[in-house]
Formats: sequence, structure tokens, C-alpha cells
Amino acid sequence: MLQNLTGWHAVIILAIVVLIFGATKLPALARSLGQSVRILKDEAADPAKPETTAASAGAASTDAHADAVASAPVTTTLVAVPPAPVVQRQTS
Repeated sequence: MLQNLTGWHAVIILAIVVLIFGATKLPALARSLGQSVRILKDEAADPAKPETTAASAGAASTDAHADAVASAPVTTTLVAVPPAPVVQRQTS
């Protein structure tokens, strides 16, 4: 599928990307794409890597929040909505 792509195809695709995103947003777009690829490579290289201490501390605080939320009582309010009126057409 990609064997027939030439330099002109790349130029046309680049022009379309510039038109869609604008020249001012392209550096930020490229930077975020590069960070995403770097994170993907790191995770694929060592999936069993232990969490860092900062991430562990953040996880501990979210666990405490989750415990507090889980122990809170849950209330449910039901609202009755009347049915829509039925309009009948008269045929002649």
C-alpha cells in the first residue's frame, strides 16, 4: 500500500496538515507526538518496571480518596416523567 508513495505525495500530505492545523501549532503537535512515541517505546521495552516513588505517593492518595468515596452513603433520586401526548390524525 505504501510502496507507491513518492516525494510529491509527502509534499501534498504536509500541505494538507499545515492547512488543517496551521503553522503555529505544528511544533507543539510534533513535540506531543514525539513524547507519545517515547513513552510507548519505554513501556514496550520494560512493561514490568516498578512504579516511581512519586507515582506511588499519588496512588496512595487516590486510594485514600477512593476509600472515602466508597464508604459514603449513596442516594438515588427517581423522577417521574409523564408520557408525551398522543396526537391522532383524522383521515378523510
